[in-house]
Amino acid sequence: MRPGFSTNSIGDVPPADAVAILADLGYRSLALTPDHGLFEEIATGSLAGLSAEIDHWRSLLSAKGMACVIESGARHLLDPLHKHEPTLVSPDPSARQRRVDFLLAAVDLAAELNANSGARSATEPSAPCLSLWSGVGRDAADEPTILDRLCTGLRPVIERATKRGVRLGFEPEPGMVIDTIARWAMLRDRLGNPPCLGLSVDLGHLECMGEWPLAATLAPLVPHVVNVHVDDMLACRHDHLPLGAGDVDFAALLPLLAAGGYDGGLHVELPRQSHRWLDTARESFSFLAHHLPPATVHSPRSYR
Repeated sequence: MRPGFSTNSIGDVPPADAVAILADLGYRSLALTPDHGLFEEIATGSLAGLSAEIDHWRSLLSAKGMACVIESGARHLLDPLHKHEPTLVSPDPSARQRRVDFLLAAVDLAAELNANSGARSATEPSAPCLSLWSGVGRDAADEPTILDRLCTGLRPVIERATKRGVRLGFEPEPGMVIDTIARWAMLRDRLGNPPCLGLSVDLGHLECMGEWPLAATLAPLVPHVVNVHVDDMLACRHDHLPLGAGDVDFAALLPLLAAGGYDGGLHVELPRQSHRWLDTARESFSFLAHHLPPATVHSPRSYR
């Protein structure tokens, strides 16, 4: 497993400038969220005009030994007024198509950033990954209708991901249509269990949603996990807390992931701490290092 950090938790500096700092701290994976100022053109559903930026980031990540997962959760990239909208379950078909087009471009971005990367070591993820979620149901449609919208939107994304060799990490998100591990499993069955559709698991969400005992809930699903978000939380409160400030039993969950064969990133996701991102990155790495096998942890340089 690779300690990782999320660009949505970096404030006050361009994310590209933070990569070298994160690598020096010991991080070896980046959860990159296209957003304003960072691959924002893919909001149009295309990578046109992004070749130079893609080349720059590919070289930067390779030079620093960083793996990269693409996240699709920018709050206001597609709609400046409504958080996370439109989604795969929005009432308006044309709005849903905008989300689909964005996700198709995000699949291509994940593939392109990992192109020509050469042989992978045993500690690197085996394929590019895009993390995504369902969205909030905002109309009075019944569940079969909502799920039909979701599956209809996901099918072309699954097809593109399969073609490009990209894994999809579907994240159960509190408050959204797919909000628990059980509902993720239901969705996967409904889609016919496509091989590329895995699980993005947010360890804090497990606590928030009361999926207790967390270790027993997660253990049988570790083979499906393709991406991990690391944050702390309290039960019934969707508030991303610094590691150690909530009730998540990291001492149980992190070894469980390792024992189950998970080989990807453990991406610290604390966007509300972005104003103090460097302190957060330093403190979070120290916390993770305490719970991870020594072979997975690189000694950090000191940033003060």
